[in-house]
Amino acid sequence: MAHPAQLGLQDATSPIMEELLHFHDHALMVVFLISAFVLYIISLVMLTPLTHTSAMDAQLVEVIWTLLPAIVLTMIALPSLRLLYLMDEIGDPHLTIKALGHQWYWTYEYTDYMNLTFDSYMAPPAELSPGSLRLLETDHRMVVPTASPIRMLVSAEDVLHSWAVPALGVKTDAVPGRLNQTTFVPLLPGLLFGQCSEICGANHSFMPIVVEVTTLKAFETWSTMMLQD
Repeated sequence: MAHPAQLGLQDATSPIMEELLHFHDHALMVVFLISAFVLYIISLVMLTPLTHTSAMDAQLVEVIWTLLPAIVLTMIALPSLRLLYLMDEIGDPHLTIKALGHQWYWTYEYTDYMNLTFDSYMAPPAELSPGSLRLLETDHRMVVPTASPIRMLVSAEDVLHSWAVPALGVKTDAVPGRLNQTTFVPLLPGLLFGQCSEICGANHSFMPIVVEVTTLKAFETWSTMMLQD
């Protein structure tokens, strides 16, 4: 989850988010080098007296300002394409969950189980237990096992929503009449918090997402209890 005075992104809890963090740092360093180079050139122009420039110097400058952007774009494009490939669909997921957005709550359907469906509303502040997070906790959490490839099918019933959990590196639009898909592999047990990232109406800010990552044994116990209820 985010915390006060946070400067960077949230800690990664999936391989994709780890790669996104690395790519973010890589791109940020490229931007820093470009900014430093441009600042140096501007300072040089301002402090150096104007002199006659030969044709050869002009050609050299044109070659430099053509090659440098091409090199910079290549340095950004190659890792980006690699990351897009890694974010592609998982061929054989262990679990498939459908998230359906409503105004203003989520419905989760575990498609690998019979009748394992529930609604997830924001927990009212008056009902929060000590240590729970206001405006982020829900009455029912989406539970998944650790180290298991998860496929998320995301859609909406009324207006545009967006299912987003930053620690997993996941953000998928929920569009009425359309079924979008994303995948992730949670690595560490714990609670992961997210929110709808689309302006979906008056109560948009009261549509949190909580993913509880547990062991496989704990997940099987939870699923059995949910089916019995």
